[in-house]
Amino acid sequence: MAQIYTTQDLAQILAHEREACLRGDRLSLTASTTRFHPVVEPFVNAEGVQKFTAYCDFRDAVHDYQRKHQVSGLLWRKFTVKDVSLEYPEVDDHLIALPQDLEILAAHKTLVLKFWQQIAQGMETYCHQAKHIPHSPVNSPQIEIQSQRSEWAYLHKLEYPGALEITLQLGWGCPKEALYQKYWPISGCCFIHAVEPGRVPQSAYY
Repeated sequence: MAQIYTTQDLAQILAHEREACLRGDRLSLTASTTRFHPVVEPFVNAEGVQKFTAYCDFRDAVHDYQRKHQVSGLLWRKFTVKDVSLEYPEVDDHLIALPQDLEILAAHKTLVLKFWQQIAQGMETYCHQAKHIPHSPVNSPQIEIQSQRSEWAYLHKLEYPGALEITLQLGWGCPKEALYQKYWPISGCCFIHAVEPGRVPQSAYY
């Protein structure tokens, strides 16, 4: 029986393939720059397009493999801040989420939210939902309403001189599409930033 690759295997394979494409070891000779606007086409690096296309073609094949063999796109992440940790699932940056993966993410949403609330005690909170829209102060009841509308949650942190920022990402739909406004409202997310009193959020994920 042929070996079935694991999530970790596929993530490593894609990471190695991406590096090979960036080095130029892989090129898609059929890739063309003609799909770009005629004004910018002369400035498009043809070899760069070939590298990127080669990786995308390989990545799509891996995604097809995931679907065929039902290989999860989830990896378990250990998030540590203020000497406390939480392990929770996230979709690997280069893999896709299967329907059952979305169910697992949903099952861990409350756990992630409660952990964020614990470590964000005493901090000021701001909401950021769309590009080009400033952060706005948000209170606990508003965060709870946003959480109820969401299907999954991720954590991020940003440490810079003298300060710490802990961000709760609340999303719905496909995690891969949630960052892009063109998929709204099928997929989307908002970010709740917790910062120390007197600070303003510095991180941006859009």
